[in-house]
Amino acid sequence: MKTDNLKIKLKEKIRLLPELSGVYHFFDKYDNIIYIGKAKNLRKRVLSYFTKNHEHYKTSVLVKKICNVKYSIVKTEIDALLLENNLIKKYRPRYNILLKDDKSYPWICIKKEAFPRVFRTRKIVKDGSKYYGPYTSISIVRNLNSLFKELFQLRTCNHNLTKENINKNKYKVCLEYHIKNCKAPCVNKQTEKEYQVQIDSIHDILNGNFKRIKKYLRAQMFSFSAKMEYEKANEIKKRIELLQNYQSRSTIVNPKIGNIDIFSIISKENNAYINSLKVANGAIISINNIEIKKKLDETDKELLPMAITEIRHSKLSGFVNADEIIVPFEIEYPEKKIKITIPKIGDKKKLLELSERNAKYYKLELQKQRSLIDPERHTKRILETMKKDLRMTELPVYIECFDNSNIQGTTPIAACIVFRNTKPYKKDYRKFNIKTVHGPDDFASMEEVIYRRYKRLIDENKKLPQLIIIDGGKGQLNAALKSLDKLEIKNKIAIIGIAKRLEEIYFPGDKIPLYLDKNSETLKIIQKARNEAHRFGITFHRNKRSKKFIKTELKNIKGVGEATIKKLMLQFKTVKNISNKTEEELEKSVGKSKSKLIYRYFEDK
Repeated sequence: MKTDNLKIKLKEKIRLLPELSGVYHFFDKYDNIIYIGKAKNLRKRVLSYFTKNHEHYKTSVLVKKICNVKYSIVKTEIDALLLENNLIKKYRPRYNILLKDDKSYPWICIKKEAFPRVFRTRKIVKDGSKYYGPYTSISIVRNLNSLFKELFQLRTCNHNLTKENINKNKYKVCLEYHIKNCKAPCVNKQTEKEYQVQIDSIHDILNGNFKRIKKYLRAQMFSFSAKMEYEKANEIKKRIELLQNYQSRSTIVNPKIGNIDIFSIISKENNAYINSLKVANGAIISINNIEIKKKLDETDKELLPMAITEIRHSKLSGFVNADEIIVPFEIEYPEKKIKITIPKIGDKKKLLELSERNAKYYKLELQKQRSLIDPERHTKRILETMKKDLRMTELPVYIECFDNSNIQGTTPIAACIVFRNTKPYKKDYRKFNIKTVHGPDDFASMEEVIYRRYKRLIDENKKLPQLIIIDGGKGQLNAALKSLDKLEIKNKIAIIGIAKRLEEIYFPGDKIPLYLDKNSETLKIIQKARNEAHRFGITFHRNKRSKKFIKTELKNIKGVGEATIKKLMLQFKTVKNISNKTEEELEKSVGKSKSKLIYRYFEDK
């Protein structure tokens, strides 16, 4: 029975997975990791396990044992592959192929030595050399090495080219020199300064700085082309395309970073969500999330050190704690030996951003789970937040939002949409034709619509909304207030205006607007209502204009229907223009029979 309940919760959890790149972990009923996988789209990939008929017996057994799933968000599919590699090595899940360290991904090494060699390797030696990678495809590394070989004349020998050895004439030129792949620095035919220029260009390429090398390659390509050496020009073009498609390095792994712990926090009114990334030897090996319930409106600066201590001194850590901590802001941390870093740019900043993304999606996942399990509680929490943010005396269970629409003063209309318990209630949507206002006057139109709407509700003895939202700034809000005042309900309903430019919230009588946080649930509900009113109004306005569009003199012509009239009006704009056209010109638009009818009608007139 317990397993069945876990399976039901699992299905709900899968529905909430984001459609982003990441790594997923499958757990059995004993909470052991049994499989780790990567995905370009987490929701689709995980869902595929439960919707397909699996040919392989082992996969079917795996699916039967899955009782829980957790995930980590990464930036790209390549990053997901690299993180999957590290996690499989750490946890060695039963259903994963075991990965061994000596079969790791390839790197490009620029050796720390006189006249540095550039080569591919699968092992990192901490001797001061520079390593770029890891690369998920050996073909990329091979292509890059080939590119470097063709662009630059680099040595491939492993001689110790110290000045002393070169001056002693210890070495002789080899075949690479004779076939012009090397300039023979071993016999002093190339200086170390000249050689270093090539190495700097390779650093540029591997760091993603392609401007200088592209300029050089394009000059070569045009030079070959001018000499009509098109095959060589085409080869250079292929190299340029290779550079353009090449991703220089992963944000997940960088050997220069070393061992660090990264922490970020996303905070709401009653809860805080903390993510931690653990980086060992330059690679992410662990991603964890925790939730903290606030008791006394604690700040993020108070909560984050508590969370860091909890994670670093619990089983969540999983590894030896690093001596450096990356955080988004200054904190007071009790362990004085720990280095606290707040990165502004570079790889550490990217890792902090990745941590923040994971914290954000962890928060969203928990909120969605709770809204599914207890939707009423979730809705009430949002309504309580709105009540507090908008200084209301009661919960805004019933909301109405108004929007005006006209184009250059023609066909003015208004729309009223209704939200109940934060959701659209389309049954109560209303459309209004503006009757008393002539020309484009948004303020007068709003005054008319508000008066008509609430006069009718009062006359029919219907319940009034707790909140009115006006799409517009001070002008539209004041116009609406005039009508509420006439109806003597000005102080009985909360009313606000929302201006589109900066999303300012205007209250009656306040000169300074309220600016809500862009992630505020209150602002999101207001924006959703405003956008829905705009959509509903635009649809009504478009339909009305379409009907008006075909009510022209052309309707008097027997044999000419609405489709023909629309076609003519779209092409010629006015009836006058149509009446001035020749029969041949009309025929091009609507055909011979229709053009004859239309031409004769206007000719007779």
